[in-house]
Amino acid sequence: MNFWNFQNITLESGDPGSPVYQLYRELQFLLALAEGLKTGVMEWPEPLESESAVELVQDLLTDKLFQEIKCDAAAVDSSIKSVFSERGDLDFAEQLWCKMRSECVSSYQELIECFTLVIKSLECGEIQPWIHQGSSSLLSKLIQQSYHGKIEVVPLSGITPIQMLLEIGLDKMKKDYVSFFIGQELATLTYLDYFISTSVDLQEQVHRVQKLHHMLEIIVSCTVLLQFKHENLFPLTQICMKYYKENPLNEKHVFQLPIRPAVVKKFCENDHPEIWKVDVSSGHGQKEVKTTWQVSADPPFEHMTSNNTGLLSDSTVNGSGEEGMYYIAMVKCSQVHLT
Repeated sequence: MNFWNFQNITLESGDPGSPVYQLYRELQFLLALAEGLKTGVMEWPEPLESESAVELVQDLLTDKLFQEIKCDAAAVDSSIKSVFSERGDLDFAEQLWCKMRSECVSSYQELIECFTLVIKSLECGEIQPWIHQGSSSLLSKLIQQSYHGKIEVVPLSGITPIQMLLEIGLDKMKKDYVSFFIGQELATLTYLDYFISTSVDLQEQVHRVQKLHHMLEIIVSCTVLLQFKHENLFPLTQICMKYYKENPLNEKHVFQLPIRPAVVKKFCENDHPEIWKVDVSSGHGQKEVKTTWQVSADPPFEHMTSNNTGLLSDSTVNGSGEEGMYYIAMVKCSQVHLT
């Protein structure tokens, strides 16, 4: 007979210690662009690079060769590089996004200058860059037109520059997530189609990319912290994707994953949490009794004295032979019928 435990998993994105924090920052800039496109007001972040975005774009155009975009060592921990790392097949538009994302571009005028440089280079035939098939951005369309020696005139005014940057960012980030989920054999392209579809407007596309990022954070965290293997990560991915195909983004949602007790046992043996807690329910209706039993390294109440009452001794804390004391607390709750 097989017994299963249900693991409750909930996670909010944006932890600076996350291995995918750099991608989260890209997403935040993407959201800022989407908000600026919707409201007409754009708040530009402070640039983090010493070179301006215009200088970085000029370097890219002058080089003419595709440059390898290196991972930020501080942003991507070495322990997770085998699970998630920057793609090595970035096309010209994606490299342009990397040059102009929030660390670099700092104003609307600078954005216009960057796109002016690119469009002039395309018009003069100075560059004929390679782009991925299926790219749907306006810039990709202009690049394809440049192969035939003539491109349409694009007025770089109003919301157009912001929309152009948003489009190439969307294209790049969608491919990042697709590369991860397919590369880890957690989903097929067909199953991901809902999340990367271009048949909906830009705002909805951004919303679906947010869902992809939340799922990525969950999977990566379970891989690194809980050491889940593919046999657990695959069903978890399917559960998350099924939920997000039917519901809006909700980072407080609790995903329930059925896992074998052996997985929990291995995790418990290799870790030393400060709190152990067990909830037990029995009976039904008015006869239902709920019991919570907790062992913790800290007292459940600040006013508790440090005598040995209600304490559990462990002489092998963290395997060091150091003696530790744990507080035991038990709470029972049952319904009482009052007449």
